[in-house]
Amino acid sequence: MKKYGIIMAGGGGTRFWPLSRKKTPKQLLNLTGRDLMVNEAVERLSYTVDNENIFIVTNKDQYGQMKKATKGKVLQEHVLSEPSARNTAACIGYAAMEIVRKHGDGVMIITPSDAYIKDTAAFTRTLQEAVKTAEDQNKLVTIGISPAFPATGYGYIRYDRKQKAAAKQVLSFKEKPDEETAKKYLETEEYVWNSGMFIWKAGAILEAFRIYAPDIYENLDKIGQAMNTEEEDAVLQAVYPGIRSISIDYAVMEPASLESRVLVVPGEFGWSDVGSWDMLAALHEPDEQGNITVGDVLAVDTKDSVIYSGGRLVVLEGVENLVVVDAGDVVMVCSKDKAQGVKEIVDKLRADGREEFL
Repeated sequence: MKKYGIIMAGGGGTRFWPLSRKKTPKQLLNLTGRDLMVNEAVERLSYTVDNENIFIVTNKDQYGQMKKATKGKVLQEHVLSEPSARNTAACIGYAAMEIVRKHGDGVMIITPSDAYIKDTAAFTRTLQEAVKTAEDQNKLVTIGISPAFPATGYGYIRYDRKQKAAAKQVLSFKEKPDEETAKKYLETEEYVWNSGMFIWKAGAILEAFRIYAPDIYENLDKIGQAMNTEEEDAVLQAVYPGIRSISIDYAVMEPASLESRVLVVPGEFGWSDVGSWDMLAALHEPDEQGNITVGDVLAVDTKDSVIYSGGRLVVLEGVENLVVVDAGDVVMVCSKDKAQGVKEIVDKLRADGREEFL
């Protein structure tokens, strides 16, 4: 069966402000020193899917930059623009409808654009197992990450560990837990981290929308009916903003798992969502003092800090546990343990009308 790669690339990456902005969010940044995050995602998928069958779903603010950044890596017409941000259910449903209406049914491999994966070979093997499962069983498959520590920043998936097959029955989805609960999850060996990666037939996910989120399916169907006609863009612009904003987990995966329609393939391939500045250690080795430094940085008597320079020399002395980011027009300094709260700074700037910094 034909395989399609779908890269979700419409997020704002606000926890990586001030480097991540509206038109150049995290997925359009080079954080590893090798390539833009989205291009690394394309390269990883290319081991499983032909490049001409890879799609990117982004939003209207990033559309021009996304096409420019990925030119020569994916077909330009396969960069899809959402008229407005409506969360992952709408994003995935739109891509599924695009595939079914214009290319025929096939297996969709859906990944975020801004995760880091260390072991591409292991990742590819995991995807291949998930694709085979989706083809053979016509179920909704997700990738789970074997937890390395009791993380409180990730959702968890509980599965039937007694099953011998590579793809295990999902029993339930769990929200981000507190540390004590996360420790209990790890002790049972029945949980994996929710990676936000999915594998299923395009037709199967549209049918799941029809069953579990009929209001979303109705809007997707309107868009689909207009595809390949002169009215396509007008209908997309009119209908898409009215789609209910909800994640694919809440809209489909959770209710479908209650009816034994969801499987998870646990994987170990050095995954990190690199969700905030304090997670930069997934991409760069700390020095002897535990500092992560990128760019022109001089750190004297400084420990356990993340320091990023976009050009100018950044000098620190006698401090520890900080995040310091010089993005040219903005310098941000925060405690490392407050790095997850950078989004609140973005919200405050927006409330104050300081859009020039967003």
